Amino acid sequence: MAAVHGQLGEDDGVPFPFRHAVEALRGARVRSEVRIEEVTAPRRLAPYAYALEATVAVDGEELADGRVVLLHEPAGHEAWHGTFRLVTLARAELEPEMAGDPLLPEVSWSWLTGALAARGADHDEPSGTVSRASSHFFGGLADRPDETRIELRASWSPRERPGGVIDGATHLAAWCDLLCACAGLPPSEGPEAAVRGAGGVVPLPKRRT
Repeated sequence: MAAVHGQLGEDDGVPFPFRHAVEALRGARVRSEVRIEEVTAPRRLAPYAYALEATVAVDGEELADGRVVLLHEPAGHEAWHGTFRLVTLARAELEPEMAGDPLLPEVSWSWLTGALAARGADHDEPSGTVSRASSHFFGGLADRPDETRIELRASWSPRERPGGVIDGATHLAAWCDLLCACAGLPPSEGPEAAVRGAGGVVPLPKRRT
C-alpha cells in the first residue's frame, strides 16, 4: 500500500489495527505551530504504510520540518518486535556556533526520548542517528551567512494494546514535540502543557528561544 487517502472501510481489505492507527494519526492534536499534511508513503518497506510531513512555523518563518511514516506488517516483523514501526525524520537550521558543540548529538536524541516519555508514548526498540552539517559560502554567495543544519532520523515500535492496536495519536504528538524542540520552541504552557507539550525537553539556544 503506497499511501492511504480518504476513509478506510471495513471491506477494503485493510487490517483493523492499521485502519485504527491511521484514523488516530489523522485526528491527533498537536501544537498550533505545527502544520501537517498527508504525503505518498514508501511502497516497499511494509505491506501497509501511511506518511505525513510536518512543518513548524512561527510568524511565517519555517523553523523545522520532517516526515513520519507508519509501517504495518500484520504477520509481525522480527526486527520490530511487533507489527508496527514508526520511521521519522526531523531537521532544523541551528546557529553556526552550535555545530562544534560536543553534546549536540546526545541532547538532540534526548529531545526524542523526552518527548516520547512526556507523552506516555510506550515503545520498544528505538534506534536512530543524529547528523549535523555546516555550510560556508564563497564568491558570489559570500554575502550569505553560514548555515548549520541538524538532522535526526529515528525509528521505534509503538507498544501494542489488546487487539493489536496502537495509540498513534500520542506517538504523533510526541514526534511533533520533537520538531518543536528542534525549532527552538519552549515547551507549551498552560493547562494542557502536560498533555500537549514536551515537558522536560530543553531546546538548545537558537534564533528563537
